[in-house]
Formats: sequence, C-alpha cells, structure tokens
Amino acid sequence: MMIHQLSREEALPMELLLLADPSERLIRDYTARGTSYVLEKDGKVIGVYVLLPTRPDTAELVNVAVDEAYHGQGWGKQLVLHAIQEAKQQGYRTLEIGTGNSGVNQLALYQKWAFRMVSIDRDFFLRHYEAPIFENGIQVTDMVRLEMDLV
Repeated sequence: MMIHQLSREEALPMELLLLADPSERLIRDYTARGTSYVLEKDGKVIGVYVLLPTRPDTAELVNVAVDEAYHGQGWGKQLVLHAIQEAKQQGYRTLEIGTGNSGVNQLALYQKWAFRMVSIDRDFFLRHYEAPIFENGIQVTDMVRLEMDLV
C-alpha cells in the first residue's frame, strides 16, 4: 500500500472521485485548487482524497473515496489518517471536513477520529447540485461541517 501526491501531469482518478461527489464540474474546480493524493495497492489506484487550503492555517479534506471493491477493509481510514498527518506536516492548524446530512456512517467515523461538528451549511446540496442526491434513503440537502484542531 502506498499513498502519494498526484502530480499535475497525472490524470485524476475521476471514476473514484465521482463515487464521493457526483459533480465533475465541482471536482475539477477543487482539484485544481487543492492537492490530490492517491492510494495504490498492487499498482492499482483504489483510493483518493483532496487537501484543499481554505483559509490561513486551515485546510479542508474533500472527496475521500475508495473503490467499492475495497470497501470495509480500512482503506478509507488510512486515507483520512494520512490526510491528518499531511495537513500537520504542511503546517495547518485546523483540518475541516464536510459530509451530507444523511452520511450517518461518515459522521460517526469522523467524530471517532476527533473531528467535532461546528456548523451546518443549510441547502448546500440543493444550491450546488442540479439533480437530487439520496443516501441511506434520505435526500442529501445540508452539509454538516466538522473540524479538528491539529496543534
């Protein structure tokens, strides 16, 4: 297993990124502004995340995605832990993450890793996505924002 920064010359793993975000337009926007990291196993890219600077001393972890064939094996956890270490090494003091209101599993995991809920961006998914998104049988409307102190 190896996690490494994707160079600007390497193609984005769009299929993986679309697992976590159905908008290719938004993906292209934040990957252009952030740094993408990929997880390779046996020479195959099976996971991805993006570290996006948002404010001084703050970065957001966006689009944590793992190939569906590798779900439930701890790869998502490895990506998040790598992102936390990477943000610390880059000198960020705060790491943010956001997830849909219906992402109950993600909310539980992020809180286990010491992220704390700080706000709700009401109607985020209604404003930014053309088609409705459903997860766990619930329409995704609001973005739940969490953050972690890195110092």
